[in-house]
Amino acid sequence: MLGGMVGVGFSLYDHAVHEDPYPTYARMRDEVPVYRNEEQDFWAFSRHSDVLGAFRDSELFSSGNGPFLDPMSWGPKAARHMSFVAMDPPEHTRTRGLVARAFTQRRVNELAPRIRRIAARHADAALQAGTFDLVADFAARVPADVISELAGVPEGDRAELSGLINRVTTRSDAVHDITPDGAQAGIRLLTYLHEHVVARRSSRTRPDDLTSALIEAADADDRLGDEEITAVLSLLIGAGNETTTHLIGNAWHAAGRDPAVRAEVLGGRVGDWVEETLRYDSPAQSMARTLTGGTDLHGVRLPAGARILLLVGAANRDGDVFPDPDRFDLDRDRSGFVPFGNGRHFCLGAPLARMEARIALTELASRVTDYAIDPARTTRTRSPTVRGFRALWTTVKR
Repeated sequence: MLGGMVGVGFSLYDHAVHEDPYPTYARMRDEVPVYRNEEQDFWAFSRHSDVLGAFRDSELFSSGNGPFLDPMSWGPKAARHMSFVAMDPPEHTRTRGLVARAFTQRRVNELAPRIRRIAARHADAALQAGTFDLVADFAARVPADVISELAGVPEGDRAELSGLINRVTTRSDAVHDITPDGAQAGIRLLTYLHEHVVARRSSRTRPDDLTSALIEAADADDRLGDEEITAVLSLLIGAGNETTTHLIGNAWHAAGRDPAVRAEVLGGRVGDWVEETLRYDSPAQSMARTLTGGTDLHGVRLPAGARILLLVGAANRDGDVFPDPDRFDLDRDRSGFVPFGNGRHFCLGAPLARMEARIALTELASRVTDYAIDPARTTRTRSPTVRGFRALWTTVKR
């Protein structure tokens, strides 16, 4: 059955969906688990079993056109700015393998003290006023500084880089794509990163950061080229920065709505706070795939070449897997959730995102006994792929 036949409406650019997609997701799971949007040319999967199955079957569900359906992001050239996330084997196997040699768990763990210092500095600055914008004054600043530290971006360039990232991710109601200003900012960002890589490669002595590690990573004689490293850094600085910002903001908002939950998380249950936020209000709401061959699902024939949208946010609220799915429950079993995908393309940056969010929220929680969010000064991000806030004004009790 098609979406229009049963009255379910789902669009990438519907502000009502951006405000609260979960009632629509519930209807899609129940009534039209394979949903067709003719105008925007995609099919959407909303059930956990179907989303997980597609993540695991990377041969049938290709990543070769990238994970985003925006016109400027989608297509065979997506790997230029999304690296291995927009590749299939053997290119994916090679590139991800070389990146993994540089982006190790040891390197992530060694960042912890620096992340703590960054988070503490921004927490102290934000809390001085008593009332502040959790997103602009804290949640966006911590990941931006952490990614810059990881990549070895000089401190003097970080404000410019943050500004470029903000321009790339800012949406316009009139434009169903990256805005012209965002496109220009994206070009400038890639140019800066490429110059950064070239300068680092030509340096006689290299600092111990990710850029240097990517240059030195090798499998026998195989190494990453400058453009490949630029794409990896673009992926980390762009997608990684935005989703971690929204993870922190979504966690703050979820606890802000429930005094009992807020008391528990401010009392120390930060790890469960982060993990339940990843399930309850996933920053990455969807990931796209291209069908390599025709297949049938729930009585619907899907043709080869079809654009498939895997609704991560819907899968993580599937009541067949998570009882009482619309309740924020710190004690629930989340072993089946898919906030970072699954299979061959499971997010390589997941450990860093989790650690950043845990440390950032711990630093805030250690300084605050309670807080209240002002609904009148709360603004959501308008995005077809991520869910979070542009502004989240908060008053705290120190």
